[in-house]
Amino acid sequence: MRFSTRGRYGVQVMVDLAQNSTEGPISLKSVAERQKLSEHYLEQLVPELRKAGLVKSIRGAQGGYLLAKKPEEIYIGDVIRVLEGPIAPVECTDQYGDDCCEKTEFCVTREVWVKVRDSINDVVDSISLADLIKDSEKEGEKVNLFDDEV
Repeated sequence: MRFSTRGRYGVQVMVDLAQNSTEGPISLKSVAERQKLSEHYLEQLVPELRKAGLVKSIRGAQGGYLLAKKPEEIYIGDVIRVLEGPIAPVECTDQYGDDCCEKTEFCVTREVWVKVRDSINDVVDSISLADLIKDSEKEGEKVNLFDDEV
């Protein structure tokens, strides 16, 4: 299973905002420069994060974006689901219940995909922005936490 650039870049934006939160509102231009990402592309992602209540925007000359919650309260799974949708390795696992498919009652492989889905969700829901920041500080990295070749 691969996450698209939407989810990966969204996580990068959120980590960057968390790392630089003491600076006040942060422009997308500065995030794009630090993370070596397209500012235009980030402009498409941030409104969805704002609508979901993960970031807030400040207008004006000194405006920009801030986290809407503490880094400890924002989990990677929250960001990915906002930008990617449900985390599901196959279509029938993005729905709960027995009526997701006509083969549900006798599908031998569905349980495998449900376990994969649940495992991925458990991991991304256990890592907060604060955790990523702590990990990056241990390694001495402050910028570009993700390699685009992942």
